[in-house]
Formats: sequence, C-alpha cells, structure tokens
Amino acid sequence: MWLVLLLIFVLIAGGCGTSSAEKDAKGTITIGLNNWPENIAVSNMWKILLEEKGYKVELSAMEKSPVWAGIAKGDLDIAPEVWLPQTDEPLYNEYKDQLELHEAWYEGTALGLVVPAYMDINSIEDLDKLGINTIVGIDPGASMMKLTKKLIKEYGLNYELIESSEPAMMSELTKAYKEKKPVVVTLWSPHWAFSEFDLKYLKDPKKIFGDQENIYFMTRKEFGKDYPEVLKWMNKWHMDDQSLGQLMATINKTNSPEEGAKQWIKENRNLTNQWFE
Repeated sequence: MWLVLLLIFVLIAGGCGTSSAEKDAKGTITIGLNNWPENIAVSNMWKILLEEKGYKVELSAMEKSPVWAGIAKGDLDIAPEVWLPQTDEPLYNEYKDQLELHEAWYEGTALGLVVPAYMDINSIEDLDKLGINTIVGIDPGASMMKLTKKLIKEYGLNYELIESSEPAMMSELTKAYKEKKPVVVTLWSPHWAFSEFDLKYLKDPKKIFGDQENIYFMTRKEFGKDYPEVLKWMNKWHMDDQSLGQLMATINKTNSPEEGAKQWIKENRNLTNQWFE
C-alpha cells in the first residue's frame, strides 16, 4: 500500500510542479518600443531571439518620451532605438545619468523630404516648381515634423505640412507611386519603403535635417549586471540598409510583426548567429 501512496504522491508533485519551460526561464526582460517601423521590427526580432535562449520577453509600446522615462526609472529594461548625436539629444541630455547607452547597431541614418525617383526634382529649393503644395507628414509630435515646419519657413516654401501618421503617410506615398503622381513625404532611413520603392532624398543645402546619425540601444542601470550575456549579445548586434530593410519589408507583408520577424530570422540565421558567438 505504501508503494502505491508513494507513487501517487510523486505523480501529484510532478503535476503541480513548474513546467520545463518555466524551469528553463532565465528571467523576464521588458523592451520599450515606440511606433516606428524599424523599432517594432527589431524589438520583435530580439523578443524571438532572446526567447529562444530561455528568456521571457515582454514588449511595452508607448511614445518616445515615456520610453526614455521608463528606462531611467528602471521600469523598462531595453530600448532599441536612440538616434544620436542630434535627433534624441534633448532626451539624452535629460536622462543620460539615469541610464546606460551601448553600442551603435546601425550607422548612417538619413532624415528628410523624400520623393519617388521618377520625379524630376533633386533639391528642396526646387519644390515650388512641382505644382503641388502639400508635404505629407507623420505624427504631429514627432521631432521630424518640427524640423519640417522649420524647413518650410527657412526655405520660404508655399507648402502645407499635413499631420497624419506613419501608416497614413505610407498609404499616400503608395497610392501616388502606383499612379506615378508627384508626392512629397517626410521619411527616414532605415525604413522599409526604400526596399519596396525607388525613392530619393531631396538635397537640403541649409542642412535643416542635420547630418547622418547612428542608432544605439540603451538599457536601465544595472541591466548589464543582471543580464550580462544579453548585453554581450546585443553589443555584437549590427544591421545595414539591406538586412534591416528586408526585416521591415517582411514584417510589413505579414499580419503580425512577430510572425514576420520569425520568418526573417529563419532566412537570416547566418547573420543573427554572429551576434551570439
């Protein structure tokens, strides 16, 4: 009888215990992301890669300023996108003593007014020759929108800046591109649009949009102490226009950022494996 009772106890204990996945979990990491295509793309990519290594990863979506505040307070662990030395300089100066900035994973960003390559115009100075008077923008609070308003004033352009969102702006660009119509949008690199369409930046002689920047990632204080192997992996992370553009384009064609990232990872193991060597 006692053997039977012992067996029952073992079976009950085994059923009530933690699952193998829970036993293997190395901790929970929270990634703070804002609604930019490249940010969504790399956040989902790292979620999958880290979960493959035994971590539980949560994505927390919010505006850019709350992401910085969340990292500074320690409520978030990782934020994958910091543009320096110009775009995010105000936020960096405000919070730099309360966070840790790490390696650049993308070099040579671009920011400016973009038109399809079929348009016979190459400079912002020539915009008034187009016969249109609108620039399709993104979120009204974005720093790029503030720069574009400054640009319109500095160049004396007779243009209206339309406030919308990144998806709405891309919808307008896609429609105009298919019909070979003139269109001017606010855009940046990296962005999946450059993998899908033949586009060009308009020259900005007055450098209102500044020079090229790099994209870094940041973490809360002590993150490297708590998760040294994750920080080691992420400091080896590097992407270029082709790899990041393909990742964003793949995600854009799927119904789920996570599914798109999974598909891209499956097709690009040679690259991602380098970050874990």
